[in-house]
Amino acid sequence: MKPDAIRNLILAAIALVATAANAQEAAPSFKGKTITVVVGTSAGGGYDTYARLFQRYLGRHLTGEPTVVVNNMPGAGSNIAAAYVARVAPKDGTYIAAPFAAQPLGPLLEDAADLKYDPSSVNYLGTAMSDVFLCMVRPDAPATTFDDVFTITDIMGGTAESGSTGYLPIVLDNVLGAKFKVVFGYPGTREITLAMQKGEIHGMCGMNWSSMVSQYADLLKSGGVKIIAQEHAKGHPDMNGMNVPLTFSRARDDGQRRVLEIIYSQEVFARPYFVAAETPADKLRVLRAAFMETWRDPDLLAEAGKMNLDVDPTSGEDIQALLKKIYASPPDILARARDAIKLRR
Repeated sequence: MKPDAIRNLILAAIALVATAANAQEAAPSFKGKTITVVVGTSAGGGYDTYARLFQRYLGRHLTGEPTVVVNNMPGAGSNIAAAYVARVAPKDGTYIAAPFAAQPLGPLLEDAADLKYDPSSVNYLGTAMSDVFLCMVRPDAPATTFDDVFTITDIMGGTAESGSTGYLPIVLDNVLGAKFKVVFGYPGTREITLAMQKGEIHGMCGMNWSSMVSQYADLLKSGGVKIIAQEHAKGHPDMNGMNVPLTFSRARDDGQRRVLEIIYSQEVFARPYFVAAETPADKLRVLRAAFMETWRDPDLLAEAGKMNLDVDPTSGEDIQALLKKIYASPPDILARARDAIKLRR
């Protein structure tokens, strides 16, 4: 190789090293900052459990190793917490929302004005895992099988009509003809489960399988609750092995199946996290990378294993792409899905 060519290669290599070094130096630092993860439910529930696991490890994956804390802000199906991060909190990446899985599709499935913010415009960091929603009842409930709920009424607990524990039993009523009656106003699944145990209500639709096995395994093992249906197209291997039926088995035509598919697509982003739309691009890039690194952290995974928590993260970019596809669904199907989650008064 000629001397000039060798010299050019050396200069190019030096330039690349310098560029990489400058890029690293230019990466935004969170040193001295406090990052707040705002959870849209009360302490002790599944969303809170995942958020606190995330909080314990996020700092080590951000430049400057900031302090990370959790703030619970329950209410309105996590809309209060989500709207706070989207509209009120600082827009510098130091506030992260951990809302219910129902929030990302809010503008499609409910009155957008009620949300107080636009879920389609925020920047998703990703989701901690995908999950399967289930319906469960007390063993002494009037209806104790999925077949029963089409002729016998169970009273189910919910947070709000916009929360998964609210709209999921309503969907089964409106689309498939179930006879559930829903009582709203509980802060989260922990309080709903306690209400079941106290005899206030018969059951709940919208509990995640991951929360069930991590927080209520003893209750399930003892027979204190009975899982009667999986609100999912394919189901979870564990529950399939227990012969727990799929709600899809009752769909009578393609239209009903497409409506259920849109509504249940929220299970893909079962534990979503986002920052405000105005978050600077460089900080968003760093936060998205840190999000994935955190959920793949060996220490986090070891702790999650001890807690029986499933961890299978999906990136913010993939979540945004999925939402774009869902938002582009045919208007008539979206209208039917919107109507399906509305409580018939």
